[in-house]
Amino acid sequence: MIKKIRDLEVNYIQYGKGEDVVLLHGWGQNIQMMDPLGKNIFNKKITILDFPGFGGSEIPKFAYTIYDYTEFLHEFLESLNIENPVLIGHSFGGRVAICYAARYTVSKLVLFGSPFIKREKNGLKVKILKQLKKIKCLNNLAEYMKGHMGSADYRAASGVMREILVNTVNIDLSEEAKKITVPTLLIWGDKDEAVPVSEAKELEKLISDSALIVLNGSHYCYLENLNHVASILENFI
Repeated sequence: MIKKIRDLEVNYIQYGKGEDVVLLHGWGQNIQMMDPLGKNIFNKKITILDFPGFGGSEIPKFAYTIYDYTEFLHEFLESLNIENPVLIGHSFGGRVAICYAARYTVSKLVLFGSPFIKREKNGLKVKILKQLKKIKCLNNLAEYMKGHMGSADYRAASGVMREILVNTVNIDLSEEAKKITVPTLLIWGDKDEAVPVSEAKELEKLISDSALIVLNGSHYCYLENLNHVASILENFI
């Protein structure tokens, strides 16, 4: 289904009946990455969208911040008359979920491998880029090297989506996490290299009513342990 929000066409799906559960996918992903979980959550009304710039949704007309995505999500849910949902987010979707739960009403929150702190990068590559940027005639070279030396997500992104990725990773959501008061479940993979369990433990300390469950798996442990995670969610939500 398609809905227009902020002059952008947004692709989404809905199925089931009952309490509203909203699933938010990670960076570079789409509805299909959350649908297997949604189809294992019974007696609930499931809503999954492609964030702007991903899947079947249009690319934003300017470089969104995590707060722009949060406000976009709020307008999207309002348009569907969804209030006080259970919000479930993976990775980038977890960032949006943290910000959303700090600002708007949700009944419960579930986060999978969700980064929330700004990552400091002081390696040799970054130092080289900083030096190149100081030399005006080498600005183009700096951008070229940035595209080849950055993360896989950065290299895969282009145009405004690359700017959005930079905006996203440069935001620290620690203060937002402290504002969350609803029951929150953190589900992490013990082999998550993108967002290690140590960060999950820090997040657990910041969210007052939260609990951490560590499963065997990677950054995608919710899919690697699909039946187990669905069972956990059934008891939680």
